[in-house]
Amino acid sequence: MRFLLAPIMGCLVAFSALAAGETPRMPVPPLVAVPSLDVERYMGTWYEIAKYPNRFQKQCVADTRAEYSPMPDGRVQVINRCRLESGEFESANGVARLVGGTNSPKLEVRFAPAWLSFIPAVWGDYWVIDIDDAYQLVAVSEPERDYLWVLSRTPTVDAARYAALLARLGDRGFDLDRLEVTPQGSGVVTVR
Repeated sequence: MRFLLAPIMGCLVAFSALAAGETPRMPVPPLVAVPSLDVERYMGTWYEIAKYPNRFQKQCVADTRAEYSPMPDGRVQVINRCRLESGEFESANGVARLVGGTNSPKLEVRFAPAWLSFIPAVWGDYWVIDIDDAYQLVAVSEPERDYLWVLSRTPTVDAARYAALLARLGDRGFDLDRLEVTPQGSGVVTVR
């Protein structure tokens, strides 16, 4: 009996959304990270090309970048930097730790003080969900798809490569209309 109820309930939800003038959303499969990540190759500077707007970056107007460097204990030092409306730069220092083995594409990042690191809520998921073979263009998100960043090793990205990445992200259930392009260098558009 319950096997019959599930499809009926699904139809009722879809019909009620249509009656209310809403477009029913198709369920998306769980987000999957890339199979593995060469953490050493990932280290260095990444420029933010686009992102989903979020509360902790609302003061940033341009020139956002992240610097990743290995720490002796196996964790990763994270320094995020961006330009403010005033023209000044602001930095945020954090720490990332691998979740899983040494080639895991899943990390957790913390920007809260170290003494709070025992609280699970101060760690945020950081999943590498798409990366090219040359480690030049990457997409980072988390299981709920609430956050999304497109990062590049250079401040500009070839339009065809960017479009191909966006197509893959769209196929994986990301709302591309939410993406906001990040200006790099005197307001220059980052996609060429």
